[in-house]
Order: sequence, then structure tokens, then C-alpha cells
Amino acid sequence: MARTRSHYVCQDCGATHSRWSGKCEQCGGWNTLVEEAIHTGTPGGLGKKSGGGGGIGSSTGGGGMRGSRGDGLALNLVELTGAADPPPRLSTGDAELDRVTGGGLVPGSALLIGGDPGIGKSTLLLQTAAKLARGDQGRAPVSVAYVSGEESVDQVRLRAERLEAADAPVQLAAGTAVRDILTTFDGPAAPDLLIIDSIQTMYLDTLESAPGTVAQVRGSAQELIGLAKRRGTAIILVGHVTKEGSIAGPKVVEHMVDAVLHFEGERGHPFRILRAIKNRFGPADEIGVYEMAGDGLATVVNPSSLFLGQRGEPNGEPPPSGTAVFAGIEGSRPVLVEIQALVNPSPLGTPRRTVVGWDSGRLAMVLAVLESRSGISFASQDVFLNVAGGLRLSEPAADLAVAAALVSSIAKQPVPANTVLFGEIGLTGEVRPVPLTPQRLKEAEKLGFEAAVAPFPLARGKARRAPSGLDEHHTRHVTDLTAFLGISRRRKSSEDGEAN
Repeated sequence: MARTRSHYVCQDCGATHSRWSGKCEQCGGWNTLVEEAIHTGTPGGLGKKSGGGGGIGSSTGGGGMRGSRGDGLALNLVELTGAADPPPRLSTGDAELDRVTGGGLVPGSALLIGGDPGIGKSTLLLQTAAKLARGDQGRAPVSVAYVSGEESVDQVRLRAERLEAADAPVQLAAGTAVRDILTTFDGPAAPDLLIIDSIQTMYLDTLESAPGTVAQVRGSAQELIGLAKRRGTAIILVGHVTKEGSIAGPKVVEHMVDAVLHFEGERGHPFRILRAIKNRFGPADEIGVYEMAGDGLATVVNPSSLFLGQRGEPNGEPPPSGTAVFAGIEGSRPVLVEIQALVNPSPLGTPRRTVVGWDSGRLAMVLAVLESRSGISFASQDVFLNVAGGLRLSEPAADLAVAAALVSSIAKQPVPANTVLFGEIGLTGEVRPVPLTPQRLKEAEKLGFEAAVAPFPLARGKARRAPSGLDEHHTRHVTDLTAFLGISRRRKSSEDGEAN
């Protein structure tokens, strides 16, 4: 008989350990190991069926696996070139959600959405369910089922009344057993959209581990995804996140689903960012922007004007020193955002480096390049960097705008208000070109900006792009940036005066 043993599985990364310890050796998480039972007996394999012969696992009929036909069903092979038209997507009626998913929900697909507690995941999904069930904006209504494992049906109804969605014909249920969910929806009357809130509360009665463990999350997700594939139902799974901000559970769950979305935002800001981390049916790293209001989440049509709202009109009053406007790309969408820097003499022996919304390691690199290649010293200065509006930037094209904000702050010289900046800075001080330059310039021109500081465009192997309506200032080195700002000579003269 099979012997039952146990091992310890990390609830953050899914790594297995033979004995318990306070810290996971794979991901470094503390108190994340949970004991789970395993069976160490020999697996039965694919034996032959009764009444048949020559099974895959049999020792007769040609010597085992090689050359045996088996008794399974033959796969239905089709030609790649003869594929039929794909099924139409389910348009959610939410322009931002449709953008992030690549045009709407695909029938039979599985989508995983994660975010911090209270960020608005359930609010977003309940609003989406109501729009689909009502058939807003002239769309045909579809059947939607909402299964909550964290709230009762009455609690979901109270939230629907606050969101003005109580009149939508959404089917509600409260439950955590995957067997009950499959019994209810695995049939001809399966809904077009099934929302599970959340996957960490679901459990399989065939597993001995508690709900929320790696085994339960993985097994429950596999069964629900199988339901989606069999019935052509689009399924959305809500996932909790760890303290580091990643979706709780092993990475294998993210590999199982077709799309992974993260709902981001700062508690002090009303803005929310829905970001596609993985998408088999559309572009990854696409974002949707929402604003949290009293009656739910409202879509933001022009995110650039939102993130620049506190800056004022480009042709109005000059901004204070230490601010620069970065023309970035989030997915396929150009976004203009203000970068703020504050450089101040430090009273401490080790100056502080505080970053919000950007990579702290990249800030250290930009500071080192400015000090080494431009002669501007930050060694005795506290440096604070902030991306206004709560947006998190990850592309290297923000280097030039960050450098401009830093130099502007230390020299007390404002960057021209009608100017945008973008470009990647190398360790030698060169400014490297970045992709999608025309889209960045077009967005800046649409919002009323008149000048742009950017790298020299590449013309190797391609035709040179058409000039934009902006006054473009091309830079090859960070010294060109300081010269454009009129700062390098001032810094040099002040240092000479201090030396005298």
C-alpha cells in the first residue's frame, strides 16, 4: 500500500521542503511553510481498459510503451491554415477594461486579477458584471454569475445598491466548495461569464489541506479553468496579494490562466491603474486608468491630463524648480506624467535617497552619471524623487526627465513649462534613443506642449521619421541636457566662487 508522508510547501512561491523552517530558502519569506500530505506509492499509470489489449502501460502487445496503440481516444488533429474565425469577444462596456484585455473577454478564457485589499477589485468586477448583464450601450445582454467566497449574498447586494447596479440580472451565490460550483454551472445552462471572488477561499474536498494553501489554490484553479474550457465560459478569478505585492500562491497558477491583471494604486490617491502582466489574447503591460468616486470606479479617458492636473496649463505660470514632464509609454498608450525631485543639503553623515514610483537602483545610477560626467555633486545632498499621481514607472526612457528634475532642483533653475523629456541614459553619459518616439511627441503636442528634449533619432535601415509639430532639441550626452537648461555654466561659476 502507498505510504502517506508529508512535506512543507511555501505559500508564497510553492517551493517544497523536507522539514519545517522559519524561512523559505527559495523566496526568503518568513513563516510561509505549511505541512501537506503526499503519497509516495508507485503511480498506477495508464493501464489497459477491460476488454481491450495492448495498453500503454501493459507488458504485452509489443513490449510496453513503444509501438503500442493504447485504448485512449484519438486526438482530433486539424490543419493550422484551416482555422475557423475566432468567437466574438465579450465587450464589457468598460473602455479601459477592454483595452487592457485586448478588446474584451474571450469565451473559454481564464483571467486572474490581483491587488491590495480594498483597492477596488470587487467593485470593478461587480460594475462589469452589471454592465454585461444589462446590455449597456446597445449591447446584447449576456448571462453573468458572481460567486463570492468572502461575502454573503446580502453583502454583495448592499455593494450593488451603492454602485447603482442592483437592477442588473446578475446571478449571485455564496460558496467555497468547488464541487458545488461545478455541479451548478457545468451544464448546458453555463453562464457566459463566471466571477470567482476569491480563488484563495475555494477548496476541493479531495485534498486534505486547508483553503488558501498552495495545493488548494492550484487544484481549485485547475478545476475552474477546466470548466471554462469545456463550456466556453469566460471566468475571472480574484487573487489575494502578498506583502510584496505579488499574487499569493505559486507561480504555476499564473501560468495556468490566460491573462494576469494587477490592480494598483495608492491609498492617498483616488487613481487606480489596471495593468496587464500577462495576456495571451492582447498586448502585455497595457494599462487602464480609473478614478475612485463615491459611486464606484469611473474610467479616465485622458490619463495624461489627469497626471498633469496639479501642474496647471503648460503655457501658464512657470513651474517650480525640480519638476519635469516625462512622455512615457504604458503598453501601447502614451502617458505624460510629472516627475518631482527635491535636492537638499543633508544634515546626516549618509544622505537619504527616497524614491516613490520609480526604481531606486536606477536613481542611484543617474546620480552617479550626473556626478561623474557632468561634474554636479550630490554626495552631501538628500535626494527625494516622486512620480506624481501614484503611477509607477518602469521604462528606462524616464532617465532623461529624472536627470532634468534633479539638476533643476539642485540648481534652483526650473525646466521650461512647455517642454517634455524622454531618453535612456547610459553609464558613459550618452543619451540613447527609445522606441515609439512619434507617439510620445504626438501626445505632448495634443496637450499643448511646444518643445521636446529627446535623443537623436536612429536612421539606420529605416526612413527618417517625419518631423513633429514640436520644437525638438536632440541630445547625445547629459552635458547637452545641462547646457539646454542653462545650468552647467552657473554650477561651474558657483564652484569657482566657493574655491576662491
